[in-house]
Amino acid sequence: MKHETRKATRHVNQNEGLIFEKSSAGKAAWKLPPLDVPEVDPSALLGAAARGDLGNMPEVSEIEIIRHFTRLSTWNYAIDLGMYPLGSCTMKYNPRVNEAVARVEGIANGHPYQPEKISQGALQILKTLSECLIEITGMDAITLQPAAGAHGEMTGLLIVRAYHHSQGRPRKKVLIPDSAHGTNPATAAMVDYAVENLKSDSRGMVDITALEAQMSEDVAALMLTNPNTLGVFEQEIHKIADILHAKGGLLYMDGANMNALVGKVRPGDFGVDVMHLNLHKTFSTPHGGGGPGSGPVAIKKKLEPFLPAPVLMTKSDGTLGFEYNRPQSVGRVRAFYGNFGMFVRALAYIQANGPDGLRQTTEDAVLNANYIRKGLEGTYDLPYSTPTMHEVVFSDKVQAKKGVRTMDIAKRLIDYGFHPYTTAFPLIVPGALMIEPTESESKEEMDLFIEAMKSIAEEVQEDPQTVLDAPHSTRVSRLDETAAARKPVLRWKPAV
Repeated sequence: MKHETRKATRHVNQNEGLIFEKSSAGKAAWKLPPLDVPEVDPSALLGAAARGDLGNMPEVSEIEIIRHFTRLSTWNYAIDLGMYPLGSCTMKYNPRVNEAVARVEGIANGHPYQPEKISQGALQILKTLSECLIEITGMDAITLQPAAGAHGEMTGLLIVRAYHHSQGRPRKKVLIPDSAHGTNPATAAMVDYAVENLKSDSRGMVDITALEAQMSEDVAALMLTNPNTLGVFEQEIHKIADILHAKGGLLYMDGANMNALVGKVRPGDFGVDVMHLNLHKTFSTPHGGGGPGSGPVAIKKKLEPFLPAPVLMTKSDGTLGFEYNRPQSVGRVRAFYGNFGMFVRALAYIQANGPDGLRQTTEDAVLNANYIRKGLEGTYDLPYSTPTMHEVVFSDKVQAKKGVRTMDIAKRLIDYGFHPYTTAFPLIVPGALMIEPTESESKEEMDLFIEAMKSIAEEVQEDPQTVLDAPHSTRVSRLDETAAARKPVLRWKPAV
């Protein structure tokens, strides 16, 4: 295969072997000491639930178990191995100091039900993080309860709904641009709002004329991702806020792309009323695999009565505690006060960087994305010429002429040792290739990525079938994705 001689290619471990196929009757990875108490019949204690055999569990030695799980770990891709160019996901490196702090005994072992009087250190972490996030966003108050970004969206819209009800004018609609994050319309529907799509203009920004035409006193809020999923900053954000506020609507900002704004601009300063943050994106805490996450929601002063209860407060004696008597609250949205370990990691990241360091991460993230944009312009179609920030979106328009689409290119990228970019999103760009390098990546790593992408583009022109059949170097060849989605095989079954 042509890719084997490319400088951009990384070696991929091809070790094989499944633990079930290694099973041999009588093997064991354990040996118990002789029984020194009277033997009891398990069925006398468990009844029909007692088992007298291992079923189909493998019988293997200790070294085979160790090698099996170690081998599996080498089959996973990780940020410790290379770049994750997933656009809109902000898969940055997690500094090890964050993990060290989260594992400090007094922090890691604190019990959520222990009394407030012996939890002052943990509560101070919550308070300090809240103050930092309020300063970073330019908002007035915050809740740390939500467990992830979409959960933060739901919490934010619950606050929006409660606010409008308190004003005696419940509203029916939420406007969502076609360049928004995909969870936004689902969240609005869950909170019982009708979703109305708002189109973008030729620059990839909100069409102001369309917004003015669609804005009415039935609209509760506009859910705006800024920068949007094209990586484009909404240059008329003040005008957007004014249009919303003139008719009593609220401006909700999806803060998942704050990696492009931290230390440079504050959403609260350009008219945002409520927003969520993704600590597991912007503030470098573990991200992926379904969790854990954290999606704090920051709000302006007029929305403070509606924050989820309980609310962290300083008591009259100077200690920290929770206030539960919140008659206008939307209620609790998360057990305890959220994912505490995520708060520790985020605060460690913020304090280790400081204001100048956070500003530098933003500048580096924007610089890296534009470096990749410049490197691939002319090779891949760039549907919007508007300046981009932390991510760039290309399309497969050129390669599609040879029958190769964005998913094919992404699968071929695996052969070059890189995790694929985000495919076919945002929907506003047919055949989208969405790339976000974050600030973590060096020039050398991005040069390898650019070279790999250019090599794939050459292959498309010279031998498209190589790309269409990719990946070639993985343990499993190209899957039937429809069957995988509709008839997934979720566990091993022994051969009959």
